[in-house]
Amino acid sequence: MDFATEETHSLIQSTATEIAGEYGPEYWREKEQKGEFAADFWDELAAADFHGLLVPEEYDGAGMGMQEMGVAMETLCAEGCGMAGTWYLVLTGGMAALGIRDYGTPEQRERYLPDIAAGNRNFSIGITEPEAGTNTLNVATHAERDGDEFVLNGEKAWITFSDIADNMILVTRTTPKSEVERGTDGISLFVVDMDDPGIETSPIEKHGINYSNSCEVFIDDVRVPEENLLGEEDGGWEPLVHMINPERIGFAAAGTGIGTLAADAAIEYANDREVFGRPVGEHQGVSFPITKAYARMETASVMREKAAWKFDNGEDCAYETNVAKATAVEAGIEAVKQSMQAFGGWGYAKEYDVERWWREINLTRLAPVTQQMAYNHISQQIGFPKSY
Repeated sequence: MDFATEETHSLIQSTATEIAGEYGPEYWREKEQKGEFAADFWDELAAADFHGLLVPEEYDGAGMGMQEMGVAMETLCAEGCGMAGTWYLVLTGGMAALGIRDYGTPEQRERYLPDIAAGNRNFSIGITEPEAGTNTLNVATHAERDGDEFVLNGEKAWITFSDIADNMILVTRTTPKSEVERGTDGISLFVVDMDDPGIETSPIEKHGINYSNSCEVFIDDVRVPEENLLGEEDGGWEPLVHMINPERIGFAAAGTGIGTLAADAAIEYANDREVFGRPVGEHQGVSFPITKAYARMETASVMREKAAWKFDNGEDCAYETNVAKATAVEAGIEAVKQSMQAFGGWGYAKEYDVERWWREINLTRLAPVTQQMAYNHISQQIGFPKSY
């Protein structure tokens, strides 16, 4: 394995570092407090071609892969953006771009990919439901064929950007689970216009990451033409999994990125803050916990890079993406926790930002897959019986 940093990756890192310097902790503190979508940051990502990293060059994108996207996300997070470094890229430039790139029709690619690359189109991904939760095979949102159209009905929950998105990739059942041989059969994906009068969104008040809303979405007799199918009718499970693995890579980048951001802030503070005539960083009780977490984050980043490499090369990467996500999240959470401890009481103050990073990184325990479900998959892969 070649660990030499590619020139392209170095350029992405330097560009992401420059952007994060302009949109740093103070910027996100203000956006979080006001509950504002960061439109100027979104546009800056477009100017840097980050929304189009996964879009082929023929559709005005950069024609790169998840290795490059992972570098961009982790660097943005680590250099000052916190969770926003992944949050503003993972759905549209990540999941939607990949789904349409690899499973869309020529017409869908032509319609959506150039706009995604230019930052002119925002996607939400309609997977989670109030009752189904992690068990996507139990989705109740359904699509019934009516001639050359489908009529969509259902409810989704925790759908980020859905209140401002132009489109949503909606996960539905076109054949009930009771009528298929395998639970993965009968799933279909549709590209839906969010300005349809049959779609309503209702933001959910949440603990953090309030520079974007996550919403309940109500779909009532929404009609879409069959050309809005993404992939085959009843064959949506394969493209859905194809989009989910990069999401886990993105959240692994967020785990190590946010953890590094908090650790670096704590290290700087511990070198400056004196107690009893000495910098607090001289005490191993302060330095060792952060150092241990830092070492674990370095290891998790290597696994994320491996998962991204396998994805980009068309290899099965489900095991690696789950390992990367699970280990990066645990290491990142520990880094932020110990960084907050190093700040002492000031770690609880908003002006030092670490309390916000603590709220942000704890979401990664729950999404896009819970730690428990990630470990369920890993345990099955190493030989334990299936537990769900």
